Amino acid sequence: MSRRRSVMSEQFKAELAKDLGIYDKVQREGWGGISTKDAGNMVKRAIQIAEQAASRAPRS
Repeated sequence: MSRRRSVMSEQFKAELAKDLGIYDKVQREGWGGISTKDAGNMVKRAIQIAEQAASRAPRS
C-alpha cells in the first residue's frame, strides 16, 4: 500500500478538527475514524481559510 503525502500539516488538520468539533474523535480513533462528511467539511473550511488569506494578501 502506498502512502500519500498530506497537503495539510498535522497541526492545521488538528486546528480544523477542533473548529468543527471532531477533534475528540480524531484523538480516539485517528484520522481514519472521521466520516466522509466530516472530511469534506474540513476541506471546505480549509478552502475558506485560504480564500480569506488570499483576499487579504497585497496585490501587485
